[in-house]
Amino acid sequence: MYDPSQLRTFLAVAQTLSFTRAARRLGVRQSTVSQHVRRLEAATGRPLFVRDTHSVELTEDGEAMLGFARRILAVHEQATAFFTGTRLRGRLRFGASEDFVLTRLPEILEGFRYEHPEVDLELTVELSGTLHEQLAAGKLDLVLAKRRPEGPRGEPVRHDRLVWIGAERLRLEPDRPVPLIVYPPPGISRAMALEALERQGRPWRIVCTSGSLNGLIAAARAGLGVMAHSRGLIPPGLVRVPERAGLPELGGVDFVLMHGPRRTAAQSAADALAGAILAGGDRLQRR
Repeated sequence: MYDPSQLRTFLAVAQTLSFTRAARRLGVRQSTVSQHVRRLEAATGRPLFVRDTHSVELTEDGEAMLGFARRILAVHEQATAFFTGTRLRGRLRFGASEDFVLTRLPEILEGFRYEHPEVDLELTVELSGTLHEQLAAGKLDLVLAKRRPEGPRGEPVRHDRLVWIGAERLRLEPDRPVPLIVYPPPGISRAMALEALERQGRPWRIVCTSGSLNGLIAAARAGLGVMAHSRGLIPPGLVRVPERAGLPELGGVDFVLMHGPRRTAAQSAADALAGAILAGGDRLQRR
């Protein structure tokens, strides 16, 4: 039998690709994370990660273990809820960033609703910056959104990098301002893109502004310009802008879960949904 605590640690490492970030997420020492992974690898008789001083990657057996670990932990939670007689109820206001529209987040939410039919789940899809504001104002109970890596709040779901993307046929003229496709303020990717261009001293002009990810994608596919986007969530029909274009590095970004500043009646439901998202965090990439 596989130890659920070791499986949770395995998922945290697989989703963050970092023993340090996994330890921070789980609230344990890094040595504990290493010990759990070693014991799980001993139980399977297979290496689950390839790791050195600079990187952590899943092996082929590690990729297979992802699915098994999710299902084992899901059944474990179902059994616990059944025998303890706990049934979650109430209204849960959940906010998700536009970035996750094209991922398998809907599957995670569908599974949560199946497991907790008496929870009234209200979903808000917005810009990450707007979700941060609504959470602080008490209008949401739980948020899944982008955060700058130096941000103080939030439980890391996964780390990614922002990259420049556009239509494959798009060609940037070096002597002309960079044509930008952006969210309106307070979009985090917008702010990071403008800051990077300003640091480089590269002129720019905004050719499209939309609060909808689908609107931005349509403009980019039409070849109007470039946009800053998560490397792991690049939409179909768009590609990374080649380095020869000379655009500046955008830096990293964290996707985090944040609870409201005040405990509410929805806290137990928020905790359960947060657990489901963390367990299925590897599915929060482009389908």
